[in-house]
Amino acid sequence: MTSHDTTLEELGLSSAVAALIAAHPSGFTPGRVVRSDRGYAFVQSARGLHVAKPATHLVKHADDGGLPVVGDWVLLGGDESEPLVEVVLERTTAIARRDPGHAARMQILAANVDIVFITHPLAEPPNLSRIERELALVWDSGAQPVIVLTKADLSEDVDAAREAVGGIAFGVDVLTTSSANGAGIEDVASRLGHGRTAALIGPSGSGKSTLVNALAGQDVQETREVRVSDGRGRHTTVSRELITLPDGGLIIDTPGLRAVGMWDSAEGLAQAFSDIEELAQGCRFRDCRHEGEPGCAVEAAVGSGELPERRLTSFRELQAEVAHVNTQIGIRARLEKKREDKVLARTIKDFYRQGHGHK
Repeated sequence: MTSHDTTLEELGLSSAVAALIAAHPSGFTPGRVVRSDRGYAFVQSARGLHVAKPATHLVKHADDGGLPVVGDWVLLGGDESEPLVEVVLERTTAIARRDPGHAARMQILAANVDIVFITHPLAEPPNLSRIERELALVWDSGAQPVIVLTKADLSEDVDAAREAVGGIAFGVDVLTTSSANGAGIEDVASRLGHGRTAALIGPSGSGKSTLVNALAGQDVQETREVRVSDGRGRHTTVSRELITLPDGGLIIDTPGLRAVGMWDSAEGLAQAFSDIEELAQGCRFRDCRHEGEPGCAVEAAVGSGELPERRLTSFRELQAEVAHVNTQIGIRARLEKKREDKVLARTIKDFYRQGHGHK
């Protein structure tokens, strides 16, 4: 993590964040969350590193992403012995996915990130469907995605892999790297700079921690021995952590994501599948679902070979997943409203039972 000498500017303080800080009472200590673990937020301020608990009023909103996460700018209260995170400042970006354990709960992976490196190893052909899913998630966050194909030295055909990924990643740079020989590391580093924050996401074994070590110029992230059979390393990252880099940039390493559940990601989905969205403009019906309706330009493109059928299938699956999440969110909202109404009715009933309200 960061050192005690770190300034807020080195942590990525911008004029916009400074304005948010200035809008609150001066008695708070501003800082940035460099790690969150087991209910605690590790907050770096100009005064040093603080291990703080979220204030009670933040805990009440835990299900709605109200708790501090790595990358957040926060304001600390309490005292030196027991600091509290009193305020989580407004986020410029937030990488959110559906909580793997709760269909109608959101989990924020990282906040206030400028760029997200979507990492995938080339020991095997790239998983295009997973990359499409992760692109939708990143576009929806407000950050800029960049795809980094790692372990290029293990690929049978790097150019073919890059071309395949480039065919689904419109408006996104596709880089190839090899930590074994250092190829492509400078391309990744060039996207970073003073005050810019990046995050790494991808499956376990995609070389995220090794890439962080290469960018930092030292082993800041420990990695386990690589399995000889398939060249996959198993990193020991178990929590998300913000790391300062020698060039002044910052990077967030994350544990491997087994599940990349969609949240309310309609906008990100439209951007990740901009080719389908563009084709849909030619459909006869404005609300065409591209599932057998007459005059569907999207299905016509599949029939002509202009659009791969696999891509339309992937789009339909993600679209259905987003619709299901929205349904679950609506059900949750209705249940919570019903619960609140019951509490209010019970309170009113108790009020009158105690003799209040009578003349």
